[in-house]
Amino acid sequence: MILYILYQYKRQIGVKMTKESIKALLKLQQGEMTGFVVYKRLAEREKHNANKAVLMEIAGEEQSHYQLFRSYTGQEVSAHWLTVWITLLLSKVFGLTFGLKMLERVEANREQYEALVDEVPSMNQVIEDEEEHEQTLIGMIDEERLKYMSSVVLGLNDALVELTGALAGFTLSIQNARTIALMGFITGISASFSMAASEYLSTRAENNVEIDAKKSAIYTGLAYVATVLILVLPFFLCESYLLAMAVTLLLGIGIIALFNYYVSVVKDERFGSRFLEMASISIGVALISFAIGFLVKRYLGFEI
Repeated sequence: MILYILYQYKRQIGVKMTKESIKALLKLQQGEMTGFVVYKRLAEREKHNANKAVLMEIAGEEQSHYQLFRSYTGQEVSAHWLTVWITLLLSKVFGLTFGLKMLERVEANREQYEALVDEVPSMNQVIEDEEEHEQTLIGMIDEERLKYMSSVVLGLNDALVELTGALAGFTLSIQNARTIALMGFITGISASFSMAASEYLSTRAENNVEIDAKKSAIYTGLAYVATVLILVLPFFLCESYLLAMAVTLLLGIGIIALFNYYVSVVKDERFGSRFLEMASISIGVALISFAIGFLVKRYLGFEI
């Protein structure tokens, strides 16, 4: 790669770049330095040897791109430290893959590179590295939380659909925020154990050597419990059971939005269709349960 860059540089001696082109190239140069710093720091704190090797390889590519651009601009530039800090934080909190995918989204797009191909012929190699090689390398990263994504989805989806439905039904049949909160909490926690046990048995039956049945059950159970706590909380804090139900629905939609955004980033999937499908199912079940609660209250005279 270095010999290739030097060869291209020698070909370009004497080519004069415009001020606009130099300015654009400096921006790309800073992006490459930012990427180099991010990948290098992630590699330094990564404990998984295979992941460390992947990160160091990408860092090396980013550094070679930076050196190529510097040979044209003749200037040194520093990394964009806010982007570095945010990416490292996201990687720490939400996982390595999520952080790297978010970094890709703020990096320069293909058009910005292609605009300089005439003045920097080796830019085509840079574009190829950015779009193909780095994508392949990032896909090689082995991250536990991605292996158990389906377990998290199961726990979260089931909790959202079941508990929003149950809380909606309790709301019009019971009409007491504290009682609804207690019943919802007991229902949710009991269901989380049941769902975790089912996931454990299901995973064991699949005989997938890459997936640990115990970990799968834990991920499902924790996702379920976390969702239960968030959805029940408004009924503990609000005096009005109707206000609490409204806040719970908003929180449910918020959870759906955040989780589906996370999945869309790490798996390169469309956000809108997944979000609308999941939100419509959850809200639909809640409305049906709300209606059932109203009918129970009105025609059966159920009181607490």
